[in-house]
Amino acid sequence: MEKVCLELENIELTFFDKVILDIPRLAVHQFDRIGIVGKNGAGKSTLLKLLHGQIQPDRGDVHRFSDFGYFDQLAEPVEKETDYELLGKLAVPSTDIRYLSGGEQTRMKLAQLFSTYHEGLLIDEPTTHLDTTGTTFFIDELTYYYGALVLVSHDRFVLDKLVTKIWEIEDGKVTEYTGNFSDYVAQKELQHKQQQEQHEKYVKEKNRLLKAAEEKMKKAEKITDANKRMAKKDTKAMANRMFETKSKGTSQKAVQRAAKGIEQRVEQLEAVDAPEKERSLHFHQTAALKLHNKFPIMADRLTLEVGNNRILKEASFQFPLGSTIAITGKNGSGKTTLLQHIIQHGEGISLSPKAVIGAYHQMSYQFEKAETVLAYMKDKSDYNESKIRAVLHAMNFTGNDLKKKTSALSGGEAIRLVLCQLFLGRYNILILDEPTNFLDIFCIEALERFLKAYEGTVILVSHDRTFTERVADTVYVLEDQQLKLTEL
Repeated sequence: MEKVCLELENIELTFFDKVILDIPRLAVHQFDRIGIVGKNGAGKSTLLKLLHGQIQPDRGDVHRFSDFGYFDQLAEPVEKETDYELLGKLAVPSTDIRYLSGGEQTRMKLAQLFSTYHEGLLIDEPTTHLDTTGTTFFIDELTYYYGALVLVSHDRFVLDKLVTKIWEIEDGKVTEYTGNFSDYVAQKELQHKQQQEQHEKYVKEKNRLLKAAEEKMKKAEKITDANKRMAKKDTKAMANRMFETKSKGTSQKAVQRAAKGIEQRVEQLEAVDAPEKERSLHFHQTAALKLHNKFPIMADRLTLEVGNNRILKEASFQFPLGSTIAITGKNGSGKTTLLQHIIQHGEGISLSPKAVIGAYHQMSYQFEKAETVLAYMKDKSDYNESKIRAVLHAMNFTGNDLKKKTSALSGGEAIRLVLCQLFLGRYNILILDEPTNFLDIFCIEALERFLKAYEGTVILVSHDRTFTERVADTVYVLEDQQLKLTEL
């Protein structure tokens, strides 16, 4: 039997009277490969920190029986002895840590983590700043790792490749599913189907009983009406039928009792709610925003340079109307620079005269005035409030979230709001630079639905291969100073 490496017992962790985690028991065994999923703010990183000992629960015990290495997505790397071969494989430059980019810092921290063997690893969002090459290295390193792995990731491809168990965090509770992420999705879909079937069965039985109770009550009313008609007849006739009337009165009460008994059975039925349905989306563009160019974005023999770095040399491309075009390539290849050149209608770029571009950048967003989330969206969109609420709900803005001031939003909330605004805004071309970074899996899936329902043209850069495969009509790779068409 595999030994227990970590164990949580009777855990309760609260923040401002809100229960973040409520765990009766949870264990990590010697060769477990666990992926943690849940919405932003559900407590995924908190659970990792609890397992590592960085935070303490309000109640309960954490038992640690093995040495665990820990990768923190937000922590900066520190100077420490690191395997030079790993640094080379991850293409980490030999420079002061202070001058490393976000992606280089991530690769440095991974090299440091893998330089020492640990019996277990706790890893929090390792692929956020990694390109395809870096992600492939990460998967390769852990495929044959001999120890316990607990991984928080929004990358579904990584979760499919590396984990054999899923912990889902929802409303402070942790539910365990066997298998990788795709297996988890299949199980959730089965649960959804079973809930729908149980709901239909419940509704059918409830309606049957209510109908039976209604029929009994109607029968009792008929008996009452018959008694009233008899009361109107002469006294002699009533005397002769006294026994019959008494019998009918008793029968009436029996029928009423039967009806009430059926109503009680309805109240005793275990109610089964219908599963939440996915709202259909469609981003209809006004006539004023419609483009008629077959290729609203084109380049003819474009040469693009930044300082001494040449990104493109006499490159030509045509991006078709209404398509979603993905641009891939290694970190530093110039993808973001190309997007900026298109946005700025730089030299060598041909844009449709009616093009209205909405852009998402990898940056922190600041809002100009302190208005509510709903008011912000209504001001920036021509859609009705019902549609705005549906889109915000899909991006996990629910209930009182709509009343939050934009100035008080967290970084993740600000990103989600900007993405909603782009799809609901007055644009016909969207340019998205790594839009899935810092989104949870559920919001990434909502973004995929947005893109499928969007009528306009989209150009995006993403290292998330599952996301790219699901949304892109065409994929280009930027390499060797050219933009090359690739297979989906």
